[in-house]
Amino acid sequence: MANGAAVQNSEPASPHVLRETVVRPTRGWRSLNLGELLLYRDLIAFLVWRDLKVRYQQTVLGGAWAIIQPLATMIAFTFVFGKLAKLPSDGVPYPLFSFTALVIWTYFSQSISGAVGSLIGNTQLIEKVYFPRLILPIAAAVRGLADLAIAFGFLLLVLAFYGVWPTWKAVFVIPFTLLAVIATLGIGSGLAAINVRFRDVRQMMPLLVQLWMFATPVAYPASMAPAQWRPLLGLNPMAGVVEGYRWALLGTGPFPFALVAISTASALVLLVIGFFVFRRIESSFADII
Repeated sequence: MANGAAVQNSEPASPHVLRETVVRPTRGWRSLNLGELLLYRDLIAFLVWRDLKVRYQQTVLGGAWAIIQPLATMIAFTFVFGKLAKLPSDGVPYPLFSFTALVIWTYFSQSISGAVGSLIGNTQLIEKVYFPRLILPIAAAVRGLADLAIAFGFLLLVLAFYGVWPTWKAVFVIPFTLLAVIATLGIGSGLAAINVRFRDVRQMMPLLVQLWMFATPVAYPASMAPAQWRPLLGLNPMAGVVEGYRWALLGTGPFPFALVAISTASALVLLVIGFFVFRRIESSFADII
């Protein structure tokens, strides 16, 4: 069955006539066929559960690994950037400043890597069964929310340790998290499709993620950039997410409206581009995967 296809059923003339299914390729906006994803929501839930089970199967620490990675990175950042380089932290203790950003950044980096490898990792499923292939990178993005929830719970304990109590602004964590999910879906789905044709993508992911982190104000505040250039940081959608998390939980300065607005627009553009790239290549997955 062709991917992104329109299906037309013709009713049988009598009980003895088999139903005929006609499959036609679609064009333009209709080819996204996002409504089809709702019909397969149970499959998304199953894939998320399966991946979480495999991820933590036969591990001693289990879900604690969702805390260990951002915590270890925070310790390294505090020593290198906080103690040695003495980077500013907007009046917030540097460990708390960096850990708040690393919680959401770790979700993004791990989910992007998982989405890129989601198609290659499910080769047999793609070759044998029809379903919207876009479900695979979506499941990777949703799966990462479980680790984010665990790490966020630990972040609340860190906030309490430093005597920082979230205010009403904390509710904005939800839309900022949604913005991170949108960025993950757009970038992850596009790169996942390209990775089917060019396996170099998966090889370059560690380097890409590392460079992306330093292009995002994780270890440093966005206020270090000149004021006239600061909104341009928003072309990186995670810049608005990271600064938004700090504003919502730590109360670092005024709301970064320009940065967040540009990051939101950038994430939506990347989502549309990523989905269209995915659909463009999708029809050849079974042949070249």
